[in-house]
Amino acid sequence: MIKTLEKAQMILGVVMLSIFFIAIMIQIVSRHMGISIIWTEEVANYSFIWSVFMGAAVMVNQREHFSFDFLALKLKGVKKIGLILLIDTIVLLFAIGLLYYGIQAASTFWDYNWVALPEMKMGYVWVALPITGLTMAIYTLGHIFNGFKDFKQVKRGASS
Repeated sequence: MIKTLEKAQMILGVVMLSIFFIAIMIQIVSRHMGISIIWTEEVANYSFIWSVFMGAAVMVNQREHFSFDFLALKLKGVKKIGLILLIDTIVLLFAIGLLYYGIQAASTFWDYNWVALPEMKMGYVWVALPITGLTMAIYTLGHIFNGFKDFKQVKRGASS
């Protein structure tokens, strides 16, 4: 399930990054032609936001988003697993906050309209926050679960 969710987020992120690129290219070409296409800036901004947030969640799952390598490389066994669990707990708290406040932001701004495309709602942009928070929490709970399994195995190996 985690791999499927990660793949879906990666695909969505790539699609949004492609939309961003296309909107920027349309904007560049249209300006050189002396034509002003006003919707391209908003589409580029909002699709970039989506691609960044989808990518951030995937990076959390792959443990490539951020890390404390210096300390983790020096520790071994139970201490290293304990540090990783502590970091995962902090990431989980952040993800829960992102989910909670993302839901509030999305519901607050849901009915606001885009400036250049008034038929589009700002809620479509803001909903990226709770989606990212939820998926980060799912990924991190999986990491914590695996961390506790590793912790038990190392403890069992040390007591034998």
